[in-house]
Amino acid sequence: MRAVLQRVTRAAVSVDGQTVGEIGTGLMILVCAMQGDTEAQADKLAAKIAKLRIFKDDAGKMNLSVKDAGGAALIVSQFTLAADLRGNRPGFSYAASPDEGQRLYEYFTTRIAAEGISVANGIFGADMDVSLVNQGPVTIWLDTDSL
Repeated sequence: MRAVLQRVTRAAVSVDGQTVGEIGTGLMILVCAMQGDTEAQADKLAAKIAKLRIFKDDAGKMNLSVKDAGGAALIVSQFTLAADLRGNRPGFSYAASPDEGQRLYEYFTTRIAAEGISVANGIFGADMDVSLVNQGPVTIWLDTDSL
């Protein structure tokens, strides 16, 4: 699985002009299931994200996890993280099938919630508008093949 994390002061996702998920301080998580991914990869990714110390402590050092900082997670599916960029037009054949992608996306969100982090979501497969204020800025890319 792949994910892009952004430390935010606020983030929201809307579909057809209606807000479907929003958070204050926390993490904007764009996530993609790849072909061959399993629940084990989702578990690994969720555990890593929950423990990442990318929020500032009282001394201004990045020593706190999202949970330690009292933050939430806005999780949005983004199959374009599977882009094959060998040409000028991205291909997405590395992404999991839509059914498997949705299953793993939903499973991943339950794993983040199981870590004690409040979760808001986008709508899988929808054309979404995402807005956020990236704090820092802090943006981190994760791939379970590299963890």
